[in-house]
Amino acid sequence: MRIALVSETWSPDINGVAHTLKQIDNELRSRGHALQLIRPRPADGSYSRADGMDAELQVRGMSVPSYRQVRFGIPDTRAIVRLWREQRPDVVYLATQGPLGWSAQRAAQRLSIPVVGGWHTNFDHYCTDYGLAWLTPLVMQRLRTFHNRCAATLVPTRQQANRLSDQGFDNLRIMARGIDGECFSPVKRDPALRQWWGADAHGPVALHVGRLAPEKNLDQLRETFHAMLAARPDLTLVVVGDGPGRQALQKALPEAYFTGFIDLESLTRHYASADIFVFPSLSETWGNVVLEAMASGLAVVTYRHAAGDELIDNDLTGVSLPTDDTAGFRDAAANLCLHSARYARLGRAARTRALTYRWSAITDDFIATLEFARESRHETTSTCRV
Repeated sequence: MRIALVSETWSPDINGVAHTLKQIDNELRSRGHALQLIRPRPADGSYSRADGMDAELQVRGMSVPSYRQVRFGIPDTRAIVRLWREQRPDVVYLATQGPLGWSAQRAAQRLSIPVVGGWHTNFDHYCTDYGLAWLTPLVMQRLRTFHNRCAATLVPTRQQANRLSDQGFDNLRIMARGIDGECFSPVKRDPALRQWWGADAHGPVALHVGRLAPEKNLDQLRETFHAMLAARPDLTLVVVGDGPGRQALQKALPEAYFTGFIDLESLTRHYASADIFVFPSLSETWGNVVLEAMASGLAVVTYRHAAGDELIDNDLTGVSLPTDDTAGFRDAAANLCLHSARYARLGRAARTRALTYRWSAITDDFIATLEFARESRHETTSTCRV
């Protein structure tokens, strides 16, 4: 099958969308599918091309003010039509709901190419986080129009599918996310790294990994870490990631180690060398870091949202709290760090649960939805000709 991928982000960008697409890209190419990529030019202006693509179109990009890591592609429907007339794909996957996604959708409609959309970002949630809550109804109306023009929309959880269905979104299908259980594994635990942090063999380490931005509920993270330190003064705090919220969080948590962005090999050691993973974000569509922490053998404290709702049975494979229970979240994390046998038990069960999410099976779901879109377009075209 010839598949065109349209995305605002691609590896080596560090975010959940780029990671998911790279894993699916690897699986698709290993199965012999031919791939195209449409994306903004890299921010460094290098014009570097993605590996393994039969064709690639890079459009002009624009960074979000004050947040250079987040970029949007400038619409270029004419260039996309030109590419697809020369090298027509069987189906298009839109991993972005931004301007580039709309442009590609228009091009596909003009050429009668079937389209599948992906729900990778909760733009409606971001409106509230950035003080634009009044825009939420308009954003949801536009998103509904965009996705209902697709043959199908892939969402990561049943919870998300139910929420969107209630708001008038059609043709929703589930595609979770996967994990490499050899890459993220307790065997990567590094005593030297723990010693560098100042943690002894018995003192717990609490970890957070993610983009440090307002939508990640950093106030809750700060309050939870403070509560954990009050309960367990020998606790070590480690924060991996960067973003516009780092400076304020670092000032509020002078006891914590802030690493910034780190490479994959270092990341796997940081996960495996911790004991408890604290993740209070409510803006995720999935949350790859939750699955990575679980595969690494950590006891995860999170809300019943996205991956936390899909993966964690409370007090069996982690600790999960209702999304409106901020005090309960804080207290549960503080209590957990007092009981080493409990967080070790939860970490073992978490890994077992995480390993059921393989990228090969996730890609099977992806391909099945693309095939559905192709068949639907063929049936529609055949009916019209009759």
